[in-house]
Amino acid sequence: MSAKQARPLLARRALAAGLLALPALLRHRPAVAQANGAQANGAQANGTRSGEAPPGWPDRPIRLVVGFGPGGAGDITARLLAPRLGELLGRPVVVENRPGAGSLVAAETVARAQPDGHTWLLATNTTATAPFLYERLSFDPARDFEPVSRVSFFDHVIAVTPGLPVRSLAELAAYARANPGRLNIGSISAGNATHLGAALLRTMLGAPDVTLVTYRSTPELLNATATGEVQVASEILPAALSQITGGRIRAIAVAAPERFARLPDVPTAAESGLPGYVVRSWNGIALPARTPRPIVERLNAGIVRVMALPEVREKLLDIGVTPGTTSPEEFRRFFAEEAARWARVIADAGIERQ
Repeated sequence: MSAKQARPLLARRALAAGLLALPALLRHRPAVAQANGAQANGAQANGTRSGEAPPGWPDRPIRLVVGFGPGGAGDITARLLAPRLGELLGRPVVVENRPGAGSLVAAETVARAQPDGHTWLLATNTTATAPFLYERLSFDPARDFEPVSRVSFFDHVIAVTPGLPVRSLAELAAYARANPGRLNIGSISAGNATHLGAALLRTMLGAPDVTLVTYRSTPELLNATATGEVQVASEILPAALSQITGGRIRAIAVAAPERFARLPDVPTAAESGLPGYVVRSWNGIALPARTPRPIVERLNAGIVRVMALPEVREKLLDIGVTPGTTSPEEFRRFFAEEAARWARVIADAGIERQ
C-alpha cells in the first residue's frame, strides 16, 4: 500500500478512535453532576435559591481568554460582551488574547484554571475538532470544559474570482466536471474551519480532482482570489465582507440555512444549487469543568441578555457575525454534533493529525 493510499485509512482509524469519546460530550459526566448536585444542595442550605451564584461571586476581575490576536471577529465579539457582562456581574471582565496553536493555547489555559467562575474561554470550532487534528492534547474537550452558551455564528461564504463564468454552486459543479483538474479552491491553513469547508465543498460538488490550496492568512487568500491565482475562496463572512461589497470578489452563496442580513442578494447554498452545504464557524463561552452550576446558569442568563441588546446585534451584523445564544444543554449537544460532523469530513479528506 502506498503512502497516499494509507493516509485515508489512517485518518479513518483515527476517526474511529476519536468517535469512541463522543458520547461523553452528549451527557454530563456523573462526577460533575454529583458535584453540581452537592453544590446546589449546599446553596439551598445557605439560603441561596437554585440558579443563583454562590454568595460573593465574582469577587475579583474575570478573565475572558481568546485564542486569537486582537481585531478578528472573535476578538471583537468578546470585546462587545466583556464590558456589558462586567456591568451585570459587578466586576470587570478583561479580554486576554492568548493566540497560538490554532487557539489551543487559550483552551489549555482555561482547562487548567480553577473552576471558580473567574476564567472563561471563548470556545470555537477548533475547540471541538482539536482531538481529530492534533496527536497530543493536554486537555480533553469532552471532559475539561463546562459549556455555558453559544454566542454567535460566522457564516461561511463561497466567493469566486470575477472572471470565473459561474453564478451559482450548481454552475460551479458543472464547471468543475467540464474542466477536470483545472479548478482550485483556496482557504486558510490545513485544519482551519475554512479548509474543512473547502474539503466538504469539493466532496459535495462531486469533483474529486479539484485542488485545495491553503494560504497562511486571509489577506493572501482574498488577494489570490481577486487576481485569479485561485478561482474559488472558502472564507468566513467577517473576513470577506468588505472584499465582496467592494466588488473585488463575487459571492455566489452563503453556506448557511438562511441569507445573511447584510448581503440580501446572495443566496444560500441550497438556493444556489447545493442543498445540505452548511458551514458555520461559531464561538461560545465555556468554563473549566466542575464550575458550580449556579455560576453557569447566572452567566448564561447574562450572555443571553447582552446578545439580545440591539446595539450589540447591529454591531455584530455589520462585521458579518450573527448572534445565536443557547442554553448550556443546547450548547453541549451542539458542540458534540459539530465534533462528530467535522471528524467525518477530516477523515474523508485524508487530513492527518499534526
